[in-house]
Amino acid sequence: MITLSKKEMLLVSFMLFSMFFGAGNLIFPPYLGQEAGSYVWLSIAGFVLSAVGLPILGVIAIAKAGSFYQLASRVHPSFALIFPILIYVSIGPALAIPRAGSLAYEMGMAPFLPVQATDSTWSLFLYTIVFFGIVFWFSLTPSKLIDRFGKILTPTLLTMIALIYVKSLFTPLGPTGVPAGKYATSPVVQGFLDGYLTMDALAALVFGIVIANTLRSKGIEDKKQLSANMIKAGIGAGMLLTFIYVILGLLGSSGASLGRPENGGLLLTAIMRQLFGTSGTLILGVIFTVACLCVSIGLVTSCSQYFHGRFKGLSYRGWAVILCILSMGVANLGLSEILSVSVPILGAIYPIAIVLILLALLERWIPAHSSVYMTTVVVVAVFGVVDLMNLTFFNQSWNDILGVLPFYKEGAGWIMPAVFAGFVGVLLDLRKRTDRTGGGTTTSPSK
Repeated sequence: MITLSKKEMLLVSFMLFSMFFGAGNLIFPPYLGQEAGSYVWLSIAGFVLSAVGLPILGVIAIAKAGSFYQLASRVHPSFALIFPILIYVSIGPALAIPRAGSLAYEMGMAPFLPVQATDSTWSLFLYTIVFFGIVFWFSLTPSKLIDRFGKILTPTLLTMIALIYVKSLFTPLGPTGVPAGKYATSPVVQGFLDGYLTMDALAALVFGIVIANTLRSKGIEDKKQLSANMIKAGIGAGMLLTFIYVILGLLGSSGASLGRPENGGLLLTAIMRQLFGTSGTLILGVIFTVACLCVSIGLVTSCSQYFHGRFKGLSYRGWAVILCILSMGVANLGLSEILSVSVPILGAIYPIAIVLILLALLERWIPAHSSVYMTTVVVVAVFGVVDLMNLTFFNQSWNDILGVLPFYKEGAGWIMPAVFAGFVGVLLDLRKRTDRTGGGTTTSPSK
């Protein structure tokens, strides 16, 4: 039996952390910290529960099920064919990869260009050629990702964020602010909902294939050992994510004197200028660029491996080329256009992914063949379609009706329908069991 050394396990955890930690993960925690003010620790606790908990549970769910396909097959074979493709396309070339390229440009390049250059589409186009060229080069050798992520990219990212925090200890940003909005009344709940909106649980389902293949390249083939090591990698990545979220949240909570920027990106920019002067913009640009590269490389690798395995007609390299070209094209549409189209669709898909993850973790009580999978996923999917139509086609005119559901305004209105559907699935299982038992004990009439 092959056993990974502590160093090898650490490098795998580093790799998974880098694949999770993108620009969005940089932006959310500081903004949360500033809004939560003196309640920052409570809000971060809620944020970590969902922003770290759900993705790591996703990795564990894939490890226990064996693969994303096997997990989805518990609903229906047709669902197992359609849903993973939908996930890979949505979180890959349709949103996450192009968004990373656009954000890397806006935070890492645009601040250093003349105004007339940023107004031109040519600067973004040229930048994305270079950006996705680098992504493609890294993605060509998936077997080397553990070395490149674990030994180069992740340590660089962690070191720069640690540097920012240490500098903040010697150059205090200011006093902690007063909690604002819902952070003042329910900081843990609001922090949890903010973490939920990162949608990293989708990434967990996608990255499972890369972690599994990386471990197999180390000689680990036994299913139980593979599952155990994937879970260890998930926990290790979760600890790193938690550490970074705490640092960024505390930085944001000390930024009360910096005003109220509209988003976490602007807040981070203000914090960096306060700490490092004009060079702060350069440091922040490097951090954003490295984070966006890591996520893009991880997603291109994951999607290419999946599509190559699913559709044998094209090589892994061919899929990597297609995904990088498509992502570059979408990135040049602009960040606002990408988000306006893709975010509502991801919002409809995300609850289904969470339901699958939670059901996989309840395997002791809800077996793989249970009707709960079908009833819950169907109801949550229908709710997602209705909500998507409400947001995109009916200008939220159904809000009064849908708003009756608990947590709907917070973006989690699917929870109660899912619970109800799960209860119906349990009743169907009981009925099937009763029918089988009754059929087995029926005696034939006497002659």
